[in-house]
Amino acid sequence: MPHVATPVTDPATGRLVDIRLTVQGKIRHLCGRQGETRLAEAARLATLAGDALIFIGFGLGTAPALALALGAPRVVVVDRESGILALALPASGLADDPRLVLVDDPDPGIAAETALAAVADAPFPRVTIIEHPAYARLDPLHYPETARRIRAAALFRQRTGYRKFTAPKPRALLFAGDYFLVREIAEALTGLDVPLRTLPLPDLERGQTGFVEDLLAAVAAFQPDFVLTVNHLGLDREGRLMGLLADLELPLASWFVDNPHLILHDFPRQVSPWCQVFTWDADTVQSLAAMGFTTPAFLPLATDAARFRPPKPDDPPPDPSWPAACSFVGNSMIHQVREPLSRLAAFPELTRDYARLAADFARHDTRNVRDFLARKHPATLETYLALPASHDRLAFELLITWEATRQYRVQCVSGILPFSPVIAGDRHWAETFPDPSPPWRLLPPLGYYQDLPRFYPRTDVSLNCTSMQMKGAINQRVFDVPACGGFVLTDRREQLHIAFTPDETACYDHPDEIPSLVRHYLNHPTQRLAITTKARTRILAEHTYRHRLSTLIDVLRRRYGG
Repeated sequence: MPHVATPVTDPATGRLVDIRLTVQGKIRHLCGRQGETRLAEAARLATLAGDALIFIGFGLGTAPALALALGAPRVVVVDRESGILALALPASGLADDPRLVLVDDPDPGIAAETALAAVADAPFPRVTIIEHPAYARLDPLHYPETARRIRAAALFRQRTGYRKFTAPKPRALLFAGDYFLVREIAEALTGLDVPLRTLPLPDLERGQTGFVEDLLAAVAAFQPDFVLTVNHLGLDREGRLMGLLADLELPLASWFVDNPHLILHDFPRQVSPWCQVFTWDADTVQSLAAMGFTTPAFLPLATDAARFRPPKPDDPPPDPSWPAACSFVGNSMIHQVREPLSRLAAFPELTRDYARLAADFARHDTRNVRDFLARKHPATLETYLALPASHDRLAFELLITWEATRQYRVQCVSGILPFSPVIAGDRHWAETFPDPSPPWRLLPPLGYYQDLPRFYPRTDVSLNCTSMQMKGAINQRVFDVPACGGFVLTDRREQLHIAFTPDETACYDHPDEIPSLVRHYLNHPTQRLAITTKARTRILAEHTYRHRLSTLIDVLRRRYGG
């Protein structure tokens, strides 16, 4: 509203005591009879409390000047009344004071953002907003709306700017996607009496606007001490969500339970001081650190001991097709190989020799495809690096990894065919072993939660062969099978000794050893029982998901608990 500002001074001292405003022919005064006493008292209390101060209207400057005199490092004033400022600023002595930040943007939203940004250097301070009553009358559309927006944003910041890890039981916000480990994590946290809220991921899509809004609402209402996700699910490629969590100073724990290099392939801006990564494969700790992640932590897989337990008399009866002397549970990997192969159909020069490359990769001690190509096949590496898109390069790495796994799996499973095994998996196993003698039985894929805990104890020897995405690590089966009373024959992996002693496992070093070992253990049930009993005792003492989540929380508390 247009107005003319005229100074009102004390006749004895010449000090500015008021400003007379002429608005549409009417005379108003900037200050009442009490001057700005109430504003100054509000500023005094807020300053002594350590609050950040934002004034809506400079007025005569009494309150901002008092706050600065009492030690406020900075005051912010929203004021676009040039006539008032021309009189009041020089009179207050603050005209050239760098601690005074004036915000005069006509847009209330921008003015509110600018004002809050000016006090953002303190970590989520409590903000006190002091409104000069005259300014709401001077511009009823601008100043009240700016104050409302500042107040709403400041309230959100106060709700999300709390100190983390101050309570004995931290509060966890879990990104809940369609992945098997999410359920185990949630149940383990609940079993540890950790307050938990889950935030569903929308079809595992990354970085959706609605998901970010839901996240902000959950943080404000639940005030978690940390966010937890598996395999970086929920994080967007551009790193916006990671940046948001850093702005909130909210730690993110990301637990990789698959090859992190395949997940983060050409995936920039995922490194943040507010991100603590965990990996199930100790071989990837050093490479994650080389990517810029601070102190990546080794956190192997485990089991849910409440679900994977020995059979009880009142359990539902097993399927009559399950019992067998020997079994294998898993995919043939044919579909997993065909998918990236079809994506790379336009690059025959790279795929024509993929089977030989995969076999070479399986034999080599290098842990990832790119390093393997650099060391053994530099010409192929050049072709790989020349691919036009990152998803093409990822498809090639998946092709080599899954084909190496497929070949190795065929070698291993061939070793149990003489024992008429049960193979539970996809229909492509029939292509792999079309007419075996003696015959074997194919079961459809078994449900992880409802079937496998009851299936494993019905097999005398369960075969385990580890994926080539984890050449040194151990997978889920070495925990699950003994936990429910079954016997597992597994390939020896470097990290197996971290979890078990030698007398707690039965291992083969090469697929050629499988037939003789299966025959031995089928003929020695007492040995099978002894190994299984020792392994289960170890698992219950050290390798449940409650153990893993306790470790994860301890790592986060040490790093972010202050």
